[in-house]
Amino acid sequence: MPSAQSHPVVVIADDHPLFRAALRLAVERVLPGVAVTEADSYEGLRNAISKVPDADLVLLDLRMPGVQGYSSLVWLRAEHPSVPVVMISAEEDSATIHRALDFGAAGFIPKSAGLDVLTTAITAVLDGQLWTPPEVAPPTTDSDDAQLARRVASLSPQQLKVLMHLADGRLNKQIAYDLEVTEATIKAHVTAILRKLGLYRRTQAAVLAQRLLLAEAVPLDVSSFATGGEDDEG
Repeated sequence: MPSAQSHPVVVIADDHPLFRAALRLAVERVLPGVAVTEADSYEGLRNAISKVPDADLVLLDLRMPGVQGYSSLVWLRAEHPSVPVVMISAEEDSATIHRALDFGAAGFIPKSAGLDVLTTAITAVLDGQLWTPPEVAPPTTDSDDAQLARRVASLSPQQLKVLMHLADGRLNKQIAYDLEVTEATIKAHVTAILRKLGLYRRTQAAVLAQRLLLAEAVPLDVSSFATGGEDDEG
């Protein structure tokens, strides 16, 4: 919990004005005097967090204009690892919740939650706890998907950008042009990405990236997909 002498800052990223208002009310209950910055799109979120990179909390909608699946959560965790992120969603199934936690979310709040539940959840996360709906049981096994999700979360911001470009099937030289770096740099990033993710081919990484862009908790494991030697571009 931020100290009484600090000026806490919370970013609320959700495209539904009424739910943003409910979140703001819950945040103001927990943190009197808090400065709340709102965003209704991925672009708005990026602008907001660039102005308050040391925010105390980000409340992030899973489905929002410009947001592609879990990639926004992974991006936030890579760019701002010290800022806790709580996912907000109308989807309340345990698979979706567990996937968000695997990618580094500090909690998950269903949109069906009332004000008291919102307040409880935000309080718990600001106190350093992990919060999920009480009826959601924690994962019973450390699945391959959970391990892979944590590996994805370990990528650097630049590696994550390269991975997302792979989802579009872009060549190294195209990615290099987009990111304004050399082709050799991109090749080194691809090699590091494959090593971190335990994969062998860029096609596997591309398929994984495509699955990251889905808001559904689809299987991440691509180990059986194109398992030949690395199909680099030379």
